[in-house]
Amino acid sequence: MNAIAILTLLLTLVPAAAIVLILLIRNPRTAEALNLVASAISLLAIVAILMLRDDQRTTFWNGYIIIDGLGTWTILCAAIVYLLASIYAVGYMRMLGEDDRLHRFYALFAGFGLSTLVGPLMNNAGLYWIAIELTTLISTFLVAFEHEAASIEAAWKYIIVVSAGISLALLGTVLFYWSGTFVLGPTYDMTWDILERTAPKLNPALVSLSFLLVLIGYGTKVGLAPMHTWLPDAHSEGPAPVSALLSGALLNTAMVGIVRYLVVADAAGISGLARGTLVALGAFSLFIASLFIVRQKGIKRLMAYSSVEHMGVIALGFGFGGPLGIAGALYHMLNHSLNKSAMFFGAGSVMRAYNTKRILSIRHVLRHLPVLGSLWLTGAVAITGAPPFALFLSELTIIRAGLANSQYAVIALMAILLVVIFVGFLNHFRTMYFEDGESDQRAVAPVSRWCLAPMWLALIPLLVMGLWWPQSLWEHFQTIAHALDATTAMEGVR
Repeated sequence: MNAIAILTLLLTLVPAAAIVLILLIRNPRTAEALNLVASAISLLAIVAILMLRDDQRTTFWNGYIIIDGLGTWTILCAAIVYLLASIYAVGYMRMLGEDDRLHRFYALFAGFGLSTLVGPLMNNAGLYWIAIELTTLISTFLVAFEHEAASIEAAWKYIIVVSAGISLALLGTVLFYWSGTFVLGPTYDMTWDILERTAPKLNPALVSLSFLLVLIGYGTKVGLAPMHTWLPDAHSEGPAPVSALLSGALLNTAMVGIVRYLVVADAAGISGLARGTLVALGAFSLFIASLFIVRQKGIKRLMAYSSVEHMGVIALGFGFGGPLGIAGALYHMLNHSLNKSAMFFGAGSVMRAYNTKRILSIRHVLRHLPVLGSLWLTGAVAITGAPPFALFLSELTIIRAGLANSQYAVIALMAILLVVIFVGFLNHFRTMYFEDGESDQRAVAPVSRWCLAPMWLALIPLLVMGLWWPQSLWEHFQTIAHALDATTAMEGVR
């Protein structure tokens, strides 16, 4: 067994062991410590894998596990969010006064983190579907953890809407498999490589239908409009660390399935339909997000619709394709994971400090919570794509990809909607920070350092990566782009 295989075992078995120990010991402080250690080890393991792996796709354990650029990058994003959310959870969950149930939360939380790490490792389309469905089952209990009427309703809506979408993804997966039987015989291993190599021989009409079903199915999980209806409720009603993991880790994990099937669609000769549909969903997601962000009244729902926006931006990047589009989308995945985590951390802390979710009931955040208020406002500027933060750079790269592909109408719409979102989003922060209102005389609870530390850890890299895009990182993105889009010339493009 080589080093990468051992590290992959470490990546997955440590959180699994933490779940078992948490359920056996049932002590809230031990549970939070075990979960925190598991998240840290998982992040160290994926960083080590990235440092050790070469540019070639690697499979092991009878071909069921794949280590490639897209998968490892997505796992890195998920592992970072898992660690940051685990740090934040220590301070946030103690405020809820649920010590008797806290071990169950951390067992579920570690399981949810583990499921987001496992999904991109699956080299079989069917196993990948199972991994995504597992994320749904685990996270549903986390969304409803606070046992309030709104959170239980959000959990039911989440599992019903997402399960309907995942069922369509399963149907698309079955149709993909069936189309392959006409070429490979009645039984074969449905790995991503086999699908890609067989795709040119498959029936284009059947592949087109299969891809559209998969896109709608996994697009529901990603939160692309109009399949996004579960996302605002689930993100806003679950505990803040769960919201961060849903937005910063789960959505990227589901996007991996769309991208892998997009590669198959390109090989099958239906790239026009596949990429055009993905671009249309991405643009529509931006449109829907802009409408709801401008008129939003709840702080966590505001963050949730921002996730719809940024998943739309990532969909546009992968839809445009090429080295610029793919690099921009990959960079945006990491930037959004960091930034949205910080935003949900800030929203959760402010919500608990003011004891309200309503934007109109929150006033003078900087006066009452100067450190938290400064960090949250910084994150708000960054999440709108303003310079000098990293999301500006990744969005600009995606815009360049669209211009290179002559997608002028889409880019014009994207630019207009991003300006609308910028104004609408920051207008809510102007209200909470600088307007007088009903909370002026309200006592505001202090915020734990456990809640502040992960915001620093998320926002500092966003500033650094906005000012400096390392050449080694660009080369890594080029390698991934070459693997995903072999027809694109890679030399000399930047």
